[in-house]
Amino acid sequence: MNANELRKKYIDFYKTKAHTQIPSGSLQPENDPTVLFTTAGMHPLVPYLMGAHHPSGKRLVNSQKCIRTQDIDEVGDDWHCTFFEMLGNWSLGDYFKEEAISWTYEFLTKVLPFKPERLACTVFAGEAAIPFDETSYNAWLKLGIPKERVFKLPREDNFWGPVGGAGPCGPDSETFFITKDHCVLKNPECSPACTCGRYVEICNNVFMEYEKKQDGNFVKLPKPNVDFGMGLLRVCSILSGSSSVYESSIYDPAMTFIKEKAPTLNKQEQRIVVDHVQAAMFAIADGVLPSNVGAGYIVRRVLRRAFRLANKAHLEPQYIDRLVDSFIGVYDSHYQEVTSKRNALVGAIREEEEKFSKALGQGLKHLEKELTRLTGNQIDGKLAFYMFETFGFPLEVTQEIAKERGLSVDITAYNQAFEEHQAKSRMAGEKLFKGGLADTSEESTKLHTATHLLHEALRRVLGTHVEQKGSNITPERLRFDFSHPDKMTPEQIKAVETIVNEQINRGLEIDLKDMSLEEAKAKGAIGLFENKYGDRVNVYFMGDFSTEVCGGPHVKNTRELGGFKIQKEEASSRGVRRIKAVVNG
Repeated sequence: MNANELRKKYIDFYKTKAHTQIPSGSLQPENDPTVLFTTAGMHPLVPYLMGAHHPSGKRLVNSQKCIRTQDIDEVGDDWHCTFFEMLGNWSLGDYFKEEAISWTYEFLTKVLPFKPERLACTVFAGEAAIPFDETSYNAWLKLGIPKERVFKLPREDNFWGPVGGAGPCGPDSETFFITKDHCVLKNPECSPACTCGRYVEICNNVFMEYEKKQDGNFVKLPKPNVDFGMGLLRVCSILSGSSSVYESSIYDPAMTFIKEKAPTLNKQEQRIVVDHVQAAMFAIADGVLPSNVGAGYIVRRVLRRAFRLANKAHLEPQYIDRLVDSFIGVYDSHYQEVTSKRNALVGAIREEEEKFSKALGQGLKHLEKELTRLTGNQIDGKLAFYMFETFGFPLEVTQEIAKERGLSVDITAYNQAFEEHQAKSRMAGEKLFKGGLADTSEESTKLHTATHLLHEALRRVLGTHVEQKGSNITPERLRFDFSHPDKMTPEQIKAVETIVNEQINRGLEIDLKDMSLEEAKAKGAIGLFENKYGDRVNVYFMGDFSTEVCGGPHVKNTRELGGFKIQKEEASSRGVRRIKAVVNG
């Protein structure tokens, strides 16, 4: 079964269970300061999982584009990718554990050819504050899974969230494919928690039935939700009998090309090149261009990692076109945005490769200068890492240059510098989660509302070419990216600020209306309508001033914002400006 067939079977099955298909959200999280990219199907749905009304109903299904970089050092092994698709379905305060588990089993064994005797399941074992998930346990037994294959595991294995210090969370129930009959580690307690590889996760049902408060206590949610996820590539690989996602139908054309054109690269290096180009093309298609900050910096780093390997293999420049076209060929039927933007994607990646080549030239000059100061016969490992981090020089290149001069590189110092860099990166990533997943505090809600007023004010001052290109909100400030070619003048900034404050002082009532996409367009609603929304949308009316498609959350009246102040206006990327602002309500 190829990826397109699996995706269709999955979505069609849940449609028979009264689920409405919704489009994949953007890889740029909307108003979520906790992540740089959409990393799971639930991210675009956070406001609705927190209780907001979804225009498409209480039962939803889709295939969501995702990018994860936490495991980037493992990309290229059999199972890890930077970009992947997550098949997902949700119950927003509707059905719960028994139905979710029953449909999971039905899909796996009746629609897909998984044999029940090769399936194992896990449930939450319980702890002091939260009881054992007996409902899920009994649901699996009722379906015929024997007790010895339903494992009770602790919080670290079977409890989701909260991402921050507080928020929605709950037990989960995972389903595994049994790859072999015995534990290769000869662990008598072997379970899906074992590292032997006997169990491979297929999918997971998260039951969000609790809210963890700031004081650490757990309370039951009035309307619990179900969040189901299944990795498309992983399941395709298992069903085809292969031992790697890189042997799936999605990767096959690109891997065939790279194996032919870059035979000097090892297997993992070949996989890294195709994976990173794929991740970059999808990110760029969703508006994340290579840059030196935020998500753009991640795109730059993954591309330069691919470029380094391409240089090592002496690939011709056309490899970028070939890889992009290989992926467009397999994704065209579902993600037409990459097809329609093909030339722009290739152009952006090629432009980044030119910058990388220039950086390599600058790096060589820097290294030559540093070597003239060398007193011993060994290059400092910190310098070798600086060459890698700043100019993109792989350690191997520095070693080759050193060897030509009868020198060596202090590998121990290099590894230490590399580990310190990774530790700092992890700390920076953890800080992103300070506010919890898609913070819905009173302060963040006010700032989210202010972005609507800011968007409309910018359009009135600068012109209707202004479109939102991204936003990031914390309880302290809002950051709003928008399309505009020039730096704003002080007069323009003041005019925008004045307009927003006028609307705040008017005390505009904010109304939510559920309507069709065509009705929203007819009402003049602002929105990025390219493949982003379903047939029905939520439209927020801020008096007679702003009409915008959005998921929320918002205050009831603009007067609650108190006042609005622009702190900074700057460039974000080519053709995109950025405003940072605060409210004082």
